[in-house]
Amino acid sequence: MEIVRYQDSFEKAWDRFIDKDSINGTLLQTRRFLNYHEEGRFEDYSLLVMKGSNIVAVIPGNCVIEEGKKIFYSHQGSTFGGIIVGRQYKKISDIEVIIDLFEQYLENQSFNEIILKQTSELYSDDEFEMLYYMLFTRGYQSMLEVGYYIDLKKIIPDAIEKSFSESRRRHYKSSLKNSLSFRELKSEEEIRSFYQILLNNMTKFNTKPIHTCKELLDLYQNRISESIRFFGVFEQKEIVAGSMVFDFHQKVFHTQYLASNQEKLQLYPNEFLYYSLIEKAIMDKYPYISFGTATLEHGKVLNKSLAQFKEGFGTKQYVNYTFCKNSPFDS
Repeated sequence: MEIVRYQDSFEKAWDRFIDKDSINGTLLQTRRFLNYHEEGRFEDYSLLVMKGSNIVAVIPGNCVIEEGKKIFYSHQGSTFGGIIVGRQYKKISDIEVIIDLFEQYLENQSFNEIILKQTSELYSDDEFEMLYYMLFTRGYQSMLEVGYYIDLKKIIPDAIEKSFSESRRRHYKSSLKNSLSFRELKSEEEIRSFYQILLNNMTKFNTKPIHTCKELLDLYQNRISESIRFFGVFEQKEIVAGSMVFDFHQKVFHTQYLASNQEKLQLYPNEFLYYSLIEKAIMDKYPYISFGTATLEHGKVLNKSLAQFKEGFGTKQYVNYTFCKNSPFDS
């Protein structure tokens, strides 16, 4: 095996590997997704492990200099990055070689730190704890984020609210009295209206969306139109809440963004939105729906109110792992 730096000529092979041949690849690690960033925003340092002409593994990544340290970050432009391994190469001996080549390459390129945001098993095609274990034995420190999901196979379609907590169920029933409606957003104008709610919502909590509205429209219109959808809750003609959803292999209906007009909370648009998204995911035959994480600062801080809100819809928890290591990498 050998490790090589990503070039544009690898684009189709990379995406085919992610989509068809990998255990833990998702659309968020494809080039068609990663390349939406404006040129120059990230210094791409993505890598491929090859065996002849076959791809064994890929590591989407970018290089960043922080406080004098050269850091390999996988990947700042995506929720998930990490080491993505092919189905045929999940044996211990293969994983050892992949990690050896990866660390030796970065050592030779004078990197001081590695940060790997691995795909959660919820979004992977198979369990893959061995990779986590091998990183642990190599001295990687792990950070954990807690996310929330529902196993839709266990939900009765005509009794979705029965899995809700008493308060969430009460608020959902109250929302039904407010003439709210739910539908998919299709036009650029509707998506821009949703984004404005998202922006206002996040600004109130001193944060901002990872993506600009221009970037979301580019993803929707040009790059991953088959895997991204927008939904809105309306009071008459006014959008009062909404969500952007990613389709992970027709397995997970993942709500990347959820937002509501903070001046309309008396209508209980969030409860109406969550119920409607669950119902839509069931109708479209997804096994799981994910409502994302409820942690801050790389998992160090639990947003307790948000976590408890998501718990109220009968969710379970999953974990996202981020692995970090400082040089020398072979220690």
